[in-house]
Amino acid sequence: MFTASDHVYMTRALQLAVQGLYSTKPNPRVGCVIVKNNQIIGEGAHLQAGEPHAEVFALRQAGEQARGATAYVTLEPCSYTGRTPPCAEALVKVGVSKVIAAMQDPNPLVAGKGLAYLQAHQVAVASGLMEPQAIALNPGFISRMSRQMPFVRCKIASSLDGRTALNNYQSQWITSEPARLDVQHWRAQSCAILTGIGTVLSDDPSMTVRSININRQPLRVIVDSHLRISPQANILQGGNTLIAFAKDCENKSDLLQAAGAELICIPNADHKVCLKTLLSRLAHMQINEVLCECGEGLNGALLSLNLIDEMLLYIAPKLMGSKAKGLFDTPEFTQMSQAIALDVFELRQIGSDIRMRAKPIYS
Repeated sequence: MFTASDHVYMTRALQLAVQGLYSTKPNPRVGCVIVKNNQIIGEGAHLQAGEPHAEVFALRQAGEQARGATAYVTLEPCSYTGRTPPCAEALVKVGVSKVIAAMQDPNPLVAGKGLAYLQAHQVAVASGLMEPQAIALNPGFISRMSRQMPFVRCKIASSLDGRTALNNYQSQWITSEPARLDVQHWRAQSCAILTGIGTVLSDDPSMTVRSININRQPLRVIVDSHLRISPQANILQGGNTLIAFAKDCENKSDLLQAAGAELICIPNADHKVCLKTLLSRLAHMQINEVLCECGEGLNGALLSLNLIDEMLLYIAPKLMGSKAKGLFDTPEFTQMSQAIALDVFELRQIGSDIRMRAKPIYS
């Protein structure tokens, strides 16, 4: 169905889409290439919400040559008016003859309507070219649109024997500087960073993006069931922080709000934060990707509830001993059939460490 040339042009469109990796939230990352007579005559990427979409930039560059051309787009052109006019309408207006999309838009406002609009106006359409690559580019947007939940990526730095901190909670530094710098890229592309009160109390982190120039900082989300956090904690500095709690045992809500934090009370039956409700609320706030940087307690709770979509594991070539903290605090498994299998889809050396990306296989 698709030719070798089609793959070349869609590959370029995907490369363009990566330009918006850190900046399009809450919109998807999209690239577009306009081709005529086997030549690229226009290309563009969506870079920021509220600014023109990829198709518009590509069409501007192509100009009048766009008539009769083929557009390669990494996501189905939108068919409704949001902050910007519909891209499907713009493609029809300039007279492109064909549109090839890598995938349909999971947004219910589009979901096939963009391609249908193009067909209704005598534009040939095709979809599915390099779809897996397009899906990998927007896991959070797809998750939020299809299941009303953000994509949850759990980052853990550990020793070779699976330890994340000494028994006295010291953990700086397990991994090498190149690995820690690599983490900054994952923070930068996330809409929110999630951590627990244990990590805040032991490390007093800022949880900000450093060493990378971006136009925004991710929302910092703290799971703190009984509001033990100090109003002077580093993570509260500069605002842009959300604290999820279950009970205000010490009447600290006003102090924390005065420190710039937003609070949300979502208790579960065990008087702890309801993590599923929290993630659902984040999706409602248009959070696409969540990067979890937690200790074994919160990691274990997320895993036990099947809420982790991907694990980002940095494994250092060192041994920390059996008394050190583990990766996940979960209920004891008594049968091997209870073990959670992982689908490892990437292994890469970062400095002296190994970065593993894997998806939990939930039964």
